[in-house]
Amino acid sequence: MNLHEYQGKELLKQFGVSIQEGIVATTVDEAVIAAKTLNDERNSEFCVIKAQIHAGGRGKGGGVKLAKNSEEVKKHAGNILGMMLKTPQTPGGVNGPGKLVSKVLVTEDVYAPDFDACKEYYVSILMDRDRKCNVIIYSTEGGMDIEEVAEHTPELIFKEYVDPRLGLQGFQARKVAFNLGLSGKAFKEMTKFISSLYKAFVSSDASLFEINPCLQTGDDRILAVDCKVSLDDNALFRHPDLAAWRDTSEEDPTEVEAKSHGLNFVNLDGNVGCMVNGAGLAMATMDIIKLSGGEPANFLDVGGTADAQRVEKAFRIIMRDPSVKAILINIFGGIVRCDRVAQGVVDAYKNIGDIKIPIIVRLQGTNADIAKTIIDESGLEVHSAILLQEAADLVKKMLK
Repeated sequence: MNLHEYQGKELLKQFGVSIQEGIVATTVDEAVIAAKTLNDERNSEFCVIKAQIHAGGRGKGGGVKLAKNSEEVKKHAGNILGMMLKTPQTPGGVNGPGKLVSKVLVTEDVYAPDFDACKEYYVSILMDRDRKCNVIIYSTEGGMDIEEVAEHTPELIFKEYVDPRLGLQGFQARKVAFNLGLSGKAFKEMTKFISSLYKAFVSSDASLFEINPCLQTGDDRILAVDCKVSLDDNALFRHPDLAAWRDTSEEDPTEVEAKSHGLNFVNLDGNVGCMVNGAGLAMATMDIIKLSGGEPANFLDVGGTADAQRVEKAFRIIMRDPSVKAILINIFGGIVRCDRVAQGVVDAYKNIGDIKIPIIVRLQGTNADIAKTIIDESGLEVHSAILLQEAADLVKKMLK
């Protein structure tokens, strides 16, 4: 689950991580009031207006603006709120439809009064699956695309691996500060920043923290100016307060609907829809679709307890994609009964009506023979298969 910048900063603040303070606004008037509140507290005229969407590269797309007075706050907030912001990370990239901005974060200008004295760093925490431990990735080259840094100057990227049995040690936090070239107050601030950041990461069951830039101010404070936070969906049951922060308007509406029906669904760019039970079988099915000359249009796992109603819901979701030219249903009946799935397919076919794309059904396991009879005697344009290769051959034939 992804968080907005303002939510991520609120989470970090709860664990003592120093952040660039800000106030969320949904209207221009709220933005003006927020700017005045921040500026009065800090005796400043400047503030920054930031679009709040689940995507990076907002500045390049015009979603981050410096306002030097109240009139500029009104102007920038008015331009950003309601815009369809396009960045390399929004759907379709800069040539796609973009994402609607419904909130802005009005933040303090932490670069004042001496911009040239500030220094930007990059800090992130994530899991290294090969080493089976968390890793802190950091660099002196903050405020820019870390991918570019990794490609052209990999020697400027450092990694600190954290033993899960011991947790982050004090010497490791100090090592990060040392490798960033810090000393004095800034060294101590960065050591504290890294320790608090790691504690927040572990305590919130996060899968990614990315602070870019992590700023050293002119007076040697260390602040999170921007942050990207992703939480592990599977651990949200332990964090109902964080789960309540989910913004479904930022997610694929089809995936949100599927989740509400107990379906594991991910949209892909392909022409063959697939409905499977079990993640492993789903991956194998997607492979066989690829090998047969097609491209998977989705990942859809109906789960081990799928019934006719859930199958129909899944069927309708797949059918909603206009790029789907064929559907492959591949079910192994271990816990789930194949005849129930077959009945769900037949019911969905009749209820939806006027289906013009071929449907290939492979059902193996519990009551598979009954399921095949239900499919074959339904009188519908549904093609049944026994072997996975047979199903793949049918997909290839139907696509032609």
